Amino acid sequence: MGAASAILLVLITILLPPLGVYAVAGCGADLFINIILTCLGYFPGHLHAFYIEYVYYDRRELAKTGRPNHARAPIIYSDRVQTGGYGYGTGYGTIVQPTG
Repeated sequence: MGAASAILLVLITILLPPLGVYAVAGCGADLFINIILTCLGYFPGHLHAFYIEYVYYDRRELAKTGRPNHARAPIIYSDRVQTGGYGYGTGYGTIVQPTG
């Protein structure tokens, strides 16, 4: 994702925090938690959404430079966010090439 998509994601998150979380983490526990936090108050939903986005982009940049962070970030359940999108879903549905 480039800078333009990151800015667009921030604007979406300002308007509706769960939509920003869904764009980064997908449908899962993080989205459910963010929906609950947003219903409890608009500010807690924003904090949670921007934290998830920060971790995602930070892990993405670290992975690009070859220094992935393997420690799990607290309160984030999405593997996609934990890895910065790298390595997410690898090995599922892949075809092994014949060797002979």
